[in-house]
This record gives sequence, structure tokens and C-alpha cells, in this order.
Amino acid sequence: MLTYILKRILIFIPTILIISLITFGISTNAPGDPVEQMLAGGGNNTGQSASLLASEKAYLELRKKLGLDLPIFYFSFSNSATPDTIHRIPKRLHRQNLSRLVYDYGNWDKIEGYYKSIRQLELAAYDVPKDDQNATALIKIKDAVNALYMNHKTNLIDKNFNIIDERLGDSPSLAVVRPIYENVKSNYQTMVDKSTTWKNYIPSLKFYGTENQYHRWFFGDKPWFRDADPSTYTGAGFIRGDFGISYQDQRPVGSVIWDAVKITMMISFISIIITYMIAIPIGVFSARRKGSVADQTITTILFVLYSLPSFWLATLAIVFLCGGDYLDIFPPYGLGEWSESNSLFQNIKTRAYHLILPLILWTYGSFTYLSRQMRGGMLSVLGQDYIRTARAKGLPEDKVIWKHTMRNSMLPVITLFASVFPLMISGAIVLEIIFSIPGMGKVAFEAIVARNYPIVFSVMMFSCMLTLVGYLVSDILYAVVDPRISYSGGKK
Repeated sequence: MLTYILKRILIFIPTILIISLITFGISTNAPGDPVEQMLAGGGNNTGQSASLLASEKAYLELRKKLGLDLPIFYFSFSNSATPDTIHRIPKRLHRQNLSRLVYDYGNWDKIEGYYKSIRQLELAAYDVPKDDQNATALIKIKDAVNALYMNHKTNLIDKNFNIIDERLGDSPSLAVVRPIYENVKSNYQTMVDKSTTWKNYIPSLKFYGTENQYHRWFFGDKPWFRDADPSTYTGAGFIRGDFGISYQDQRPVGSVIWDAVKITMMISFISIIITYMIAIPIGVFSARRKGSVADQTITTILFVLYSLPSFWLATLAIVFLCGGDYLDIFPPYGLGEWSESNSLFQNIKTRAYHLILPLILWTYGSFTYLSRQMRGGMLSVLGQDYIRTARAKGLPEDKVIWKHTMRNSMLPVITLFASVFPLMISGAIVLEIIFSIPGMGKVAFEAIVARNYPIVFSVMMFSCMLTLVGYLVSDILYAVVDPRISYSGGKK
């Protein structure tokens, strides 16, 4: 058994690596710009170039702090036209457009010159003093310049060039921008005339070493430990307990998750105990009285409960049992205040009072499936020869059921146990939102809505890892309840 457990743990290592690669791949392709999200909207579009540079400096500093200025992986496979430094371009949309220009023209040196000249034009437009004559023209010119950053098609680029041409004659104060704009057009024409598209057909493999985003996200960088202050973030890595920084409040994701997972694990653990303590005896009772009125009644009640959506019952329970125009038996939301001034018993009593209704609604849907699995397992075992032999020997029926039948009937139930671990961290999203319980379900849902990807993908990673643990525990329990199962390679 020990050898088998060690082998499974060793298999976990490549499995977790594959999961981490998939998770990281999804995260890097998720929509939105995390830096702009953390800066609440990104750069400043008004004022002089100094203001623009100041906001961009903050953008670049935060981007570097998050490690987004690094290449994505240890290596990249592309073509010889694509430079190995394109990841240094800060804006994602700019990088995507430059990649398209590389595909269209292939000459990176000329493409880079064109891109830098657009940047100079942008700064020059911001430095022009705004007055009544040029205000509208400046807005149009800035919009056209921003469009040049995003467009690679010739007709769209020409369209924005025409807009700038037209607006530069609206005011004498814009004359200073004219030579810089002409330089942009010249660089664009040079890029077109000296295209080397053949480079796109020459494959190129580029290596970056451990200085990449995946390595920093999963394995981390030195120093091995970091201060809890987000301003000193150094990227300790997922496997060392550093799950990144929340985009919303810039708190370490670990502290956000830990505050929520304690609540969800407490509720899930209690719910699991209640479910197994009730569902298993129900399944045994139904199997012993197969086809009876009691069996049919229990089956009907369980399937009626199973068909009722928990969120619907939760809404009805709040309306009819939590004050308002009807009964005021349970609190409608929250977990109650855990006060240091109260005794431990008083705090537990308050917490239990708030949890009664959520626990009932969290748990009732599990009775049907688990009890039916237990009933099916019992019925399959009750027909075995060794059960008939035990009865023929005169053993009491209770002993036959609970000693000989019960253990071998637990295999389907143990299979379900593998899903318990990920549920303990994912929580019941709908119920946590309805009852305003600050658990993992509520946190994960709010993170998805807010595109707070560090939290979303940390929950995803933990759920996958706990699923693996659940399967390992299930395999161990198989051998515990059924002596015929052996993982040593020999026969039992």
C-alpha cells in the first residue's frame, strides 16, 4: 500500500505541472489588461505629455512588478521575422498589432521605426497647448494616432492619415506637429517598400531560460519568502504559497482565499457529515425493504427534494422564515458577529443559529444521490453467495447487514467521496450569494464578474489538486473497506 501511495504521489507531479500549464495558458489569453484594471482605467488621456509619461511610468512599474514584462514561457517557436523582444511592448493590443505588421511586412527594424514614430507623434500632440481653435482638431488627431497603434490594414491606416492631414490645417498651433507626422508617413512607406515577408516562412526557436512569466508564476523567484506588504511583492510562486495579487484591492490572493476558504470548509465539512450520517442509513433501510411502501415513500420524497432547486427554496425560506410579513425564525444573511467580548460558547451559538438554514439548503440535495448509490450497492451485495451462506448459518439479520454487507456496499459511496475535496473549496456559489456568506463560492463568483483572474485561477488550481487528493483517498478507502482489493501487485 505504501509503495502504491508513493507511486501515485509521484504521478501527481507531472499531472499538476500539466494542469498548471493549462491554467497558465488560459490566464495569459484571458481578456483585459490586469495593469490597467489595477490602475483603475490605465493611462491619462488629457493634459501634457508629462502627464502621459507619468501615468505610463506607473503602468510600466506595476507591469514589471507583476512580471508581465517577461517572456511568457521558457521558449517560443515562431519565425525569424518575429523578434525575441516583442514581449517588452507594454500594451497587449499594441503587441497584437505589431505581430500582424510583422506577418504583413516581415522587416522588424522598419516596423519598430514606424511604431516609435507614432509614439513621437502622440507625445507631440499632447504637448500642443489647447485653445478654442485647435481643441476639436487635437481630439481628432489623438484618436487617429491611437487608431494607428491598433490598425495594420492599409485602408484603415490611410484613413487615419487623411484625418490627421485634414486636422493639421485647422490651427497654426498645430504646425509643430506636421514634421513629426510626415516622419510617421515616411517610416510607414519605408516599412511597406522594404518588406521581407519571406522571413515569416523561416522557423525560429527562441530560448529565454527561467526568466519568464510561467516560471515566476508557478515556481517563483528569489528571495524565497516575501513580506506581506504588496508593495514588496517579489513573486514567490504558486508552489511556495504566493498566488499573486488581487486586481481589485491589490491584496495578496492567499489572504483573500484563506479568509473565505475557512468559512466554506467549515460549512462543507458539517454538511458532508450530515449527508453521510443521514443518506447512508436511508439507503440501507430502503435496500432492506426493497419494493415496500416505505421504500417507495422514501424514494418519492427524496426525488421530490432532489428536483427542487436550492436557490428557489433558499429564496422562499428567506421570504417566509426570515422576518418580513411572515415568520421570523432564522436570520436572513451572514454568519453573525464573532465578538471577542463574548464567550466561545456564545460565539458558537451565534454562528450555529445563522448556519442552520444555509446548512439545510446546502445539504438536502445530496441525500437522494448518495442514498440511491448506497441502496444500489446494498442490493448488489445482498444477492451474493456469501450473504446467503451467512444467513444459512443462522447469523442475525442486523449482523449480516452491518458487518458483512455494509463494507462491500460502500465502494460506490467511496467513489463519490473523491468529489468532496474540491467541493470544500469551491463552495455553493448560489447559496453563499443569497445568504451573503463570505465563502469561496461568493469570492470566486465576484472574481469572475470582476475579471479578477489571480483569484479565479488560484481556485481552479486548488480544485484540480484537491480532486487528485480525493481520488487517492478513495483508492485507500477501497482497500480499507474491501480486503480483496490490493495495490501491492500480489493476490489477496
